[in-house]
This record gives sequence, structure tokens and C-alpha cells, in this order.
Amino acid sequence: MVPWGPVLGALLVAIVGYLCLLRLLRQRRPQEPPLDKGSVPWLGHAMAFRKNMFEFLKHMRAKHGDVFTVQLGGQYFTFVMDPLSFGPILKDAQRKLDFVEYAEKLVLKVFGYHSGPGDHRMIHSASTKHLMGDGLEDLNKSMLDSLSLVILGSMGQSPDARSWREDGLFDFCYNALFKAGYLSLFGYTKDKQQDLLQAEEIFVQFRKFDRLFPRFVYSLLGPREWLEVGRLQRLFHKTLSVKHNLEKDGISNWISYMLQFLREQGVAPAMQDKFNFMMLWASQGNTGPTSFWALLFLLKHPEAMQALREEAAQVLGEARLEAGKSFNLEVSALHRTPVLDSVMEETLRLGAAPTLLRVVKSDNVLKMASGEEYRLRAGDIVALFPYLSVHMDPEIHPEPTAFKYDRFLNPNGSRKMDFYKAGKKVHHYTMPWGSGVSICPGRFLALSEMKLFVLLMIMHFDLELVDPDTPVPPVDPHRWGFGTTQPSYDVRFRYRLRSPE
Repeated sequence: MVPWGPVLGALLVAIVGYLCLLRLLRQRRPQEPPLDKGSVPWLGHAMAFRKNMFEFLKHMRAKHGDVFTVQLGGQYFTFVMDPLSFGPILKDAQRKLDFVEYAEKLVLKVFGYHSGPGDHRMIHSASTKHLMGDGLEDLNKSMLDSLSLVILGSMGQSPDARSWREDGLFDFCYNALFKAGYLSLFGYTKDKQQDLLQAEEIFVQFRKFDRLFPRFVYSLLGPREWLEVGRLQRLFHKTLSVKHNLEKDGISNWISYMLQFLREQGVAPAMQDKFNFMMLWASQGNTGPTSFWALLFLLKHPEAMQALREEAAQVLGEARLEAGKSFNLEVSALHRTPVLDSVMEETLRLGAAPTLLRVVKSDNVLKMASGEEYRLRAGDIVALFPYLSVHMDPEIHPEPTAFKYDRFLNPNGSRKMDFYKAGKKVHHYTMPWGSGVSICPGRFLALSEMKLFVLLMIMHFDLELVDPDTPVPPVDPHRWGFGTTQPSYDVRFRYRLRSPE
């Protein structure tokens, strides 16, 4: 009798070994980009890439030019660094580059959510319906109420409410935006104080997950950290369960619309819980860190703070907080703040560093703006890193490392949208939200949340750094490629409610 189990096992090992060997022996074909496999078999350049993606890509571009393929953990990534050549990748009329496949694998690994065939279209449809126009206006009002509860609740209405308070700026911004966003999207119970306490505990756990996130994506966690990630995933699935949603009021129409779609598709409640975790991360993982950079840049540049406060006074009046009342702000005024718009766009240029990825579905040719053509191999991943190739390009943005609050303003105060490289207009002159099929569907809500928060802070509070000479902290090198960057360390600041004049 033939022992088929061992035979089939040996055959499987042989096939896998053969496929791995093919990848290890890969050679550059005619017209393909420069190939740099690194010195370590299979891993390639993975460790250098994960240690500091920004510095690694700077080195590779200096070595190979604007297009190159590198091996990272058994996978081959072709990086395109010329922004004038982004168009064919982002538009991809022939559908030979796929974003959804990679995204589905990532959300399954990180959040435990198994995407359905219509999810990507559904999320964009829900965002168009509820995160623009009247839907966005309603969410802005809810966010304003939540920010009032979170910030004034933490301040209290005690006699010393107008005394100076000290905190870490990053933690303060992340905490406030996360809790307000969570309550606005996932609703309240009848006990607002208990809601605040729960939101605080969720934020504490969210930050634990957030700190592990980059190494989790790269599968670099230690045994105890893997256990911790599993615990945190289960905790969020339970906390954000659709069962608990039934106990709350004011769940946003955006979340309700998407959950209704999943129910109609027959998605199990347990998978809906995981979807909620994914949406919490997508909506709240970047707004707090971005607001930190915005307020820090304003505190380091008094001329920018002055210009923004003058605009706020002109558009909204000299708002002052009355005892026992929530913040008063006309949310429609967010459409009449060109200085704030420029401040936020400049903050995102300096602080947002996402990676845009597309899986090559079949062999095809990429035509560069220069006229050169490169063959892309099926199974590889095409990658864009706009922070290095666009945001930090001195030809597109002179003095790219400097914060210029009016960089995106024309002399007449209108929005500046004309930027050039090599004499040609650059259509993608900043890309903090991604672009094409992978553009962030919640970008309008995220931007409104951050603008509301920054306006409230500069209108209603006196703000100052504990040490005015403290430098802008460097970016945590492990956060490159994961949306908004985070600082290597926090910055201490003081704040107090502004006194009526």
C-alpha cells in the first residue's frame, strides 16, 4: 500500500521549494527596472526598509534613479519616484494594476475582517452620501458637540477652569480627537459621563494597538506581542459589537448605512463587529496626529497663528465661551477659511506619508513622462511614496522641509493649485489622502474634524509651549508609510480658557 500522505507532503514541499527558488534566482529581464535583491536571501532589503523607509528609498533613488525594483521579504516592489509619471498608475484604464487585492489581505490580517465583493464600492457610496454636503454638515455639528463634551469635560467648570493646564501636545490632540470622533460615529448612551469614561478606556487600548501596528503589519512582533494584539482585537470586536450598538443613540448615518448593507448581504454579526473596528481605525487613526503637527507648527510660527486667529475673528467673530455652555461655532464657516485650509494642507504635506500600492495583475508596460518604458512583471507590487517624491521635492515645493502657512495661497487669498516640475504642471502636488481608486473615502470628514478642533483651540484657548525653544521633534522612523507620521517624543504645552475681553 502506497503511503500517500508522506508522498503528497514531500511533493508539496518540493513545489513550494521550487517556487521559492525561482524567486531567489530572479534576474532582471530586458526593459525591466533596475533590480536590487539585497544581500540576504528572501529577506532582501526588508530590515533596512522597515528600520527607516524614508532613508532607504532616498538611497535607492540615488543609486538607481526614478524607477527601481527591490526585494522585501520575498516580494518584489517596483517604486516609481517621478510624480510626472504617476498618471498611468493612478488611472490604470486597462485595469492591470489592482488595489483591492492587497487591501483585502491587509484588513483581514490587521482587523480580522473578511471583505466581501461589494465592500469597496459600498464604502465609497456611503462616504459620498453621508460625508459630503448635508450629511457632512450634520456630522460636523455632532463632532462639535462631542468636542465640547470631551474638552470642556476634561477641563470641568471649576473655579480654576481658566488656570493654566499642562499636557503633552501629541497625547492631548490624539486623545481629544479620538474620543470625540468615536462618540460622534458610534453614538452615546443616556449616561454621558459614563460614555466619556468608556471613550477614555477605548483610547488607552487603541494606543496600545497603535504602537504595535507598524511591526504587526510587517509580522515583526515577539510572542507576547502577538498575544497582546490578539487580546486587543478581541476587545475591540466586543466593544464595537453591533449588539452594543443597539444600546446607543445617535450612531452616525454613515456607520448605520454601511452596517445595513452588510446585514442585507447576510454578513454575520461577528464579522460586522470586525468591520466596525476597521472603520474606527480608518476614521480615527490619523486625525489626532495630524492635529498635533498643525498646532505645533502654529505654536512654532507666531505669524501663522496670528494670521489664522485674524481669519477666525473675521469669519466667526470674537467667540468667547460662556460658563456652562458648549462651544459655539457656525460649522458652515469651515467653507470660508482659506488660511486654515492652507495651514492644514501644508501640515499634511509635511506630516502625511502614506504608501500607495498596486498589485500587477498581468505583465504590462509602464510609460514614463520622459518617454522611457519599463516592463512590469505580474505578481509584483507597484509602489508610490509621495512624501519623498512629491512633498519633499524642492522643485515642486521650494524649501520643502520648512513650514509655510501660506504655501497654498495665491496673492489674492485664493487657493493655490498650480505647481510645476521641469516646466510641466504637476497634477498630484500633494497626496496625503492617496489617489485614484485608493483615495481615502473619509477625507472630507477627517479634514472637517481637524479644522474644527484647530479652530476651537485657537479661538477659545491661550496656548503656549512650556519651552518656546523646543525643536520640532523628528518623525518616528517606524511610522513612515502608515498615513500620518508621529513624533519620536511628545512636546509639553500649556493651555487655558481665554478670558473675555
